[in-house]
Order: sequence, then C-alpha cells, then structure tokens
Amino acid sequence: MKILQVVPTYYPAVRYGGPIRSVHGLARALVARGHRVDVFTTCMDGPGDLDVPLDRAVDIDGVAVRYFPVSPLRRLAHSPALSRALAGSVRDYDVVHVHAVFQLPTVAAARAAARAGVPYVVSPRGMLMTGAIAGRSTFIKRAWIAAFERRSLREAAAVHVTAELEAAELGNLLGPGARIAVIANGLERTPAPVPLADGPFAALPRPYALFLSRISWKKGIDRLLRAWPGVRDLHLVIAGNDDEGYEGGMRALAGELGIGSRVSFVGPASDEHKWALFREAALFVLPSYSENFGNVVVEALSVGCPVVTSRAVGACTLVEAAGAGIVIEGDEGSIATAVSRLGSDAAAARAMGERGRAYVEAHLGWDAIAGEMESLYRSLGDRRAGP
Repeated sequence: MKILQVVPTYYPAVRYGGPIRSVHGLARALVARGHRVDVFTTCMDGPGDLDVPLDRAVDIDGVAVRYFPVSPLRRLAHSPALSRALAGSVRDYDVVHVHAVFQLPTVAAARAAARAGVPYVVSPRGMLMTGAIAGRSTFIKRAWIAAFERRSLREAAAVHVTAELEAAELGNLLGPGARIAVIANGLERTPAPVPLADGPFAALPRPYALFLSRISWKKGIDRLLRAWPGVRDLHLVIAGNDDEGYEGGMRALAGELGIGSRVSFVGPASDEHKWALFREAALFVLPSYSENFGNVVVEALSVGCPVVTSRAVGACTLVEAAGAGIVIEGDEGSIATAVSRLGSDAAAARAMGERGRAYVEAHLGWDAIAGEMESLYRSLGDRRAGP
C-alpha cells in the first residue's frame, strides 16, 4: 500500500511529546511490513524551525518525510505549501492518515482526501476529549469543532483512538454510525540506558518517584504537588519540556506547600538519559486530568517501573490488565495513598514492575500494532469509489 501520514510536527521536534514518537513508530513499522509510507509535516519546532531540507523528502528509518515551511500563523501550523502539495498528490495514495486536530494542515489533509475520493483516517490524539476541551480555550475549541472538525470526522472512513476511554467520549460526540477503531500505541524495544551516575541526573536524591512528561496543566502536576506532603521517604523528580511556561508556577506552589526541598524540577530528559530515570525510579506517577493514551506509562512499564496513574489516562486500562500498578481517581488523597503504598513495599512494587514489562513485550510491539493498523487501512474499501 501507499500510505500518507499527515501530522503538523514531526521528528526531530520531540518537544511536542508522545504523538511525534508514536506516529514515527507506526510509520517505521509499516515500512518494515513492506508498505510505502510518506509523511507530510511542517518544519515547526517551538518558536523556531527545524534545520531540515524543504525542497526534498528526507529518509528517516525508511520513511520519506517532507517538511514544509509555516506562515506567521504558527499557532495553527499554517503551511500553504503543504496544502498545495496535498492537493497535487493525494490521489497517489491508497489511504491518508491524519494525526491531531485544531491545526490547519490536518483540516487541509481531510478536505483534500475527501475531494479526491481517497479514504482517510483521523487520529484526534486525545484533543477532542472533554478534559482537553474544558481545560483551556473552551469557546474557541468548540467553535473550531463546529466549523472544521465535525465535518472532517463525519467524512472520515474511520476515526482511530488509542484507548476505550477516548472511544467512549468520541462516540458521544460523533453519534451513531461512526466507525471508531481502538488501536493502542506501540513501543520499540528500549535501549540499554546510560547509567544515571554518568548523566546530568547523577545527583538526584534516592529513592525517588518520577513524573516525566510535558510540563502542562493537563498533566495534573498541581495535584501531584498538593499530594506530596502526605508522602513520606520519597523524593519527587519532575522531568519534561516546559513549552507552556507552567513550571514557574509549579515551583512556587512547591514552595508554598513546604516541599521545595523534596522536589526536583530537572528539565527535559533526552532519549539517551530518560531510560535511566525510569529504571532507577521507585515508581512512575502520571496523575493527568485528561490523557487519551499516555505513551510514558508504557515506557515505564517496559523497563519494569510500577505505575500510579489516574483513571483519566487512557493507558490506565493496560496498567490494570497487567497488574502493573495502581489506578486512582486523581484527587490528592488517592495520589498520596497509592504512592506511599508502592514506596513502602519494595517487593510488591518490583512484582508489579515485572508484570508490566512482560505485558508490554507480549502485546505492544510495534509490528503487532502496525498489523492492526494495516488491517484497518485495508478494510476501508476502494479508494476510487469517491468523487
């Protein structure tokens, strides 16, 4: 098959979190299964641009990636050049897979595919979940959905989600008749980590609980900090990119709570060093308000790190299925109780971690996930049946 993936941002712009890694993991695995996979994306990387060619495709692990420039309307990843390329070439593909919403390249991809009669799949990546819409810019998001996304979703051959939690919410939004496919994100085999003692995090106090994700309001860092006075004998390490300028307020909150000396904000963790953070943590905690999947949960499980996560995180069902941690409602009391329980019972925590590692190896390799996605693509029917 000839498959086109359209995503507003892509490697090496890893500041945008899990979707970058999961889209590339899927694309690479589909190539390994014998398909041709192209990616249309922008060169956007935060306030600047990636240092990548804009006049030709770039080969990344067998995936042909075309980067396009963005206009001054960067917040919406506006790229007239990308839209023109879609209009001129979308008919060449058997299926188009559109990742994310609330961005102009994804609207352009949906419209171009529909006009050409090419079946397309939309992966909202959690952006249409109730918590994500209610958290910020609610009125603007609802207006955008009415103006653009509802049509894109209605005309899609299928909507892809990564967890039943997101499927249930989208079912309410889309109504009867919508085709929603639940296919989890996969995970590559984790590399041997650089020892923590050899990297920038060598001086971290032990034992520690780890939070590793974007520093964002939706990740529940505020309630994690408010829970920490109820946790004894564990340091808290908070790692991640702060593209929203949110960390300063969280540092201030830690100070107000009297736990500043028990919390370390360590900034971004590179791929080289994050695995060591996972491996040496007593546990991983992600108390998000809204999370369609949560790749970092699977990353923690893959190296045997037990997990405490909220029921608003899609991957919580994997934690429960594996018996690899504790799923909580998300209030400060439940966070403190769960973290304290795992932190005080090393044997139980190790057993949970080992169950998580085994589960990931058995169920979440990228080849198996790509096989499920391949089956979805093939089921979409004759691409020439449209206008």
